Amino acid sequence: MNNNFLNKNQINLWLSNAIKKGLLVMSLFVFFGISNEISAQSSDRNYKTAVGVKFYPTGITLKTMVKPNAAFEVIGYFWKRGTRFTGLYEYHKPLSSDGALQWYIGPGFHVGLYKADYFDGKTSFGLDGVLGLDYKFPDIPVNISLDWQPSYEFGDFEGFSGNWGGVGVRITL
Repeated sequence: MNNNFLNKNQINLWLSNAIKKGLLVMSLFVFFGISNEISAQSSDRNYKTAVGVKFYPTGITLKTMVKPNAAFEVIGYFWKRGTRFTGLYEYHKPLSSDGALQWYIGPGFHVGLYKADYFDGKTSFGLDGVLGLDYKFPDIPVNISLDWQPSYEFGDFEGFSGNWGGVGVRITL
């Protein structure tokens, strides 16, 4: 048997990985294309900074508006396998006339630090995207969000993951 030729499983694996990487690159182009269009428009945000928790997995979140229509969010996730730190740049666009309800989209990155009994204590890193809804209650200093954060890992844990994101509850400052 000649080992110089790929078998059917190796070809399928290679194609699967190539398709996933291609989808990630195309998604990033879409994110940046939409982001450029959104950044040309402004919105009236009714909070500057918000801090709170995010559920699934549980994390701490800090979100600050860096422009009237853009925010930077940092999330520290903590679960039994370790920690993961995510940074996202989010472009916002209003869905309501008062600006209280907005949708957002944007790129980001993450670093995961695993405990020794999970994945031999290795570190992971990758690219993230985010798509979500953000609502600031008009009369109380509370902001909530619901989002999806697909990501692509590089290195030992290479691959696509579509199960990050969740519900955020924050106090606005």
